[in-house]
Amino acid sequence: MHGNHSAPPPPPQQAQHFGSGAPGGYTFQYSTCTGRRKALLIGINYFSQRGQLRGCINDVKNMSTYLNQHFGYKREDMVILTDDQQNPMSQPTKANILRAMHWLVKDAQPNDSLFFHYSGHGGQTKDLDGDEDDGYDEVIYPVDFRNAGHIVDDEMHRIMVAPLQAGVRLTAIFDSCHSGSALDLPYIYSTQGVLKEPNLAKEAGQGLLGIVSSYARGDIGSMLSTGMGLIKKATSGNDAYERNIRTKTSAADVIMWSGSKDSQTSSDAQIAGEATGAMSWAFVSALKKNPQQSYVQLLRSIRDELQGKYSQKPQLSCSHPLNTELLYVM
Repeated sequence: MHGNHSAPPPPPQQAQHFGSGAPGGYTFQYSTCTGRRKALLIGINYFSQRGQLRGCINDVKNMSTYLNQHFGYKREDMVILTDDQQNPMSQPTKANILRAMHWLVKDAQPNDSLFFHYSGHGGQTKDLDGDEDDGYDEVIYPVDFRNAGHIVDDEMHRIMVAPLQAGVRLTAIFDSCHSGSALDLPYIYSTQGVLKEPNLAKEAGQGLLGIVSSYARGDIGSMLSTGMGLIKKATSGNDAYERNIRTKTSAADVIMWSGSKDSQTSSDAQIAGEATGAMSWAFVSALKKNPQQSYVQLLRSIRDELQGKYSQKPQLSCSHPLNTELLYVM
């Protein structure tokens, strides 16, 4: 880590083991990000609603331009939902957001690079299934949330993470309050290193990792039979089973940059005279300054961009153990 003499190593192309406590055959795959690119960008200013924001639509405009110019995401492979558009299909309503999430991951193949960006209000709701340490699920608020309700992290995980094959990259950026675990990814990295990782040995002991891999393959039959066996064996463990059937590890390459820990709010900032989400701005600024960074370098660069201006501490979370010294590709 001395200076920038050489670019960090690219992601390895062979299957990677989950490591400590995971069953031998349980592997994940980094994406080379050389395949198809698709992006879903959602920016909500909540015009003339209480709690109107100013920067969210700008975030999405800036991000889409950046993805297009620097990462080869074509306009026709982007869906942009903002509440300043006339077309009702382009409004960030709950129905449109959920439909677009399904579109984003549909037919994804290994080494594809999918990008999800949300800038808007985020919040917390009482966790109903016991999978959150703090007892709250993270949620995002569609423009019509007062009628249609919010979207919970469990549902975003189910739609956008669970179906992905090994080697598909999904990059997610949440520029919203309480967004630290908005996709429920189990390996959380701060600039100091790993904050949290799942207890795979325990999950394997409960037979849960087998359930996950059949879930990922859409093999509901085998999932139910294993699952039912588990339930008969230990009805008392039923709630744990229900909770962990969505154990959040994944063989895909899912990473998320979030503007804040779950306990923090994210700033609607004024930067260079333009309203913008601090996290979106810092992510783009840091990469523009040096496109050849490792994950941990990029995390530090993002933090440096925010340092002194905002109290929020950006986090990087992943669906698998991450070698943070590898080159960040997208």
